[in-house]
Amino acid sequence: MMQYITNYTKKRYITYFIITLIIFILPFVRINNNHFFLLDFINKKLNLFFISFDTQELYLMPFMLMLLFIGIFFITTLAGRIWCAWSCPQTIFRVIYRDLIQTKLLKIRKNINNKQKQYPRNFIKKIIAILIFYIISLIAISNFLWYFVPPEIFFSYLANPQEHLLLIGILLCVSLFLTLDVTWWAEKFCIYVCPYARIQSVMFDHNTMQVIYDEKRGGIIYKNKTKLYKKPLQGDCIGCEACVDICPTHIDIRKGMQLECINCLECADACSKVQNKLNRPSLIEWTSIDAMNSKTKIKFLRFKTIGYLIVLLIILALLILVGSKKENMLLNINRNSELYSINQKDGNLEITNAYTFLFQNTDNQAHEYYFEIETDGKLNSDIEILRPKKPFKLEPGAKTKKIIVLKAKNNLNSNTQKDIIVPIIIKAYAVDDNKIFVYRKSIFIYPKKSEK
Repeated sequence: MMQYITNYTKKRYITYFIITLIIFILPFVRINNNHFFLLDFINKKLNLFFISFDTQELYLMPFMLMLLFIGIFFITTLAGRIWCAWSCPQTIFRVIYRDLIQTKLLKIRKNINNKQKQYPRNFIKKIIAILIFYIISLIAISNFLWYFVPPEIFFSYLANPQEHLLLIGILLCVSLFLTLDVTWWAEKFCIYVCPYARIQSVMFDHNTMQVIYDEKRGGIIYKNKTKLYKKPLQGDCIGCEACVDICPTHIDIRKGMQLECINCLECADACSKVQNKLNRPSLIEWTSIDAMNSKTKIKFLRFKTIGYLIVLLIILALLILVGSKKENMLLNINRNSELYSINQKDGNLEITNAYTFLFQNTDNQAHEYYFEIETDGKLNSDIEILRPKKPFKLEPGAKTKKIIVLKAKNNLNSNTQKDIIVPIIIKAYAVDDNKIFVYRKSIFIYPKKSEK
């Protein structure tokens, strides 16, 4: 006798375990003291793929968001709502609460294969189940916060809660909301709140993988005025309704594709167990409409999926290109409101311009910085640095404000009618690392000759 039993549920549980393990471990993994992903509002920095960026370099985030949304469109077009049942935190938490805590641990639900039956309420056990899940939600929300407050800082904040009430408040409130969502809203969140369910049908086509009931084999389920369904007149479906009983969103997959279906494939597993006793494969398959009708393989490569894939590759290439141009130091230059200063020194006029330089060391180690003045790619022989005279040191991630004074070494203006503007390029660099440098454009203003 051939075995026709499918086991998508076991595969989903393994997938949940792997995803959970990765999400929990990643915040603790650091390379060169950088995280895989960390949007740190406290220290105003972004870690992406173990590379540190300053908040001034958040121009990378639009690329990340485009990858996320177009990636969802691509996956949905290809494999339907695979995200909902195989990766969505809402579904994972519902499985933990309903199947693990309520059914396996506390025996509130007597049969894991029947999610429709209402069992007598046990108030004490229900409160215990909610409390257990609340503890789990505290851990889950803490894990979420680690991507914004690194674990090495997070736990020190928890040790001094009175000094970090905002963080404690966010942790407690969001975990309460998650508990309410999972224990009360349940699958109603997926059906009525989640926007993904509303847009999925726009991205589907006849080659998109879906959970499909084979009407040719099973027969059509007809409606009846006195009963919701009656047994099919012909076909392999025996009307056991195992697929209906096990559905977490309370639908009958035999009615065709429905908004509430999340592709969990528990109905396919239930049907396969029944049909296997009759030496037949499941009447419910994870396939496409065209593949089921023509009994051919699913067509994954088609115009829509290829188009999405090309766009994803382009965005990924742009992200890598832009990210590779990361500057290991940041420099903003502001001129003082005073155009220039004229001083008498040793019988000569001294023309100076003052600037405010905002430096930041975005590298992972300390450096000494200085700068030079250039024009047309060469050192400027007419303007020199009056102050500061020596390089200054910055620790990793440190910022500093420096008042920079430039002095004209020669007479730059023979015009007696107006001041002139001399374009200059300021090269700031790390004295101890010739690979770290930035260029910034600025100007030097020299007064008209009559004012000297």
